[in-house]
Amino acid sequence: MNHWLKRILLGSLLGLSLLCASVANAEPVKVVYHISEGIQQATRAIGNIRNHLNADPSVKIVVVTHGPGIDFLLEDAQSTSGAKFSGAIGELASRGVEFRVCNNTLESRRIPKEQVVLEAKIIPSGVAEVANLQYKQKYAYLKP
Repeated sequence: MNHWLKRILLGSLLGLSLLCASVANAEPVKVVYHISEGIQQATRAIGNIRNHLNADPSVKIVVVTHGPGIDFLLEDAQSTSGAKFSGAIGELASRGVEFRVCNNTLESRRIPKEQVVLEAKIIPSGVAEVANLQYKQKYAYLKP
């Protein structure tokens, strides 16, 4: 085989292996879903998140809630059709989705922390959390 052809093939193989290695080590997409409008928005978000995970199982999703957006993360919460959110929350949490609830909302609405589902983490401020995830941690922002 021609000496130059061997070099070209070897260089191509090296380049391809480096490309494959960089793709394999690529950081996953990070997304914050912002829920602040209540049950209907939460229902849409759950469908969006399922679709998102099906399209990209490596995506890192954090759901941040405040105001009426926390309602679906309270014990025994139901959709407008009467379906409990607990099953969907458990399923998504098992797929790596994190749920965060604004403590300011809990306090202003006098909701006991014990009423928040176990899968959710209580954070000091929902809006501050969204800003932190976007600016400092480079999360893409979605509001279903």
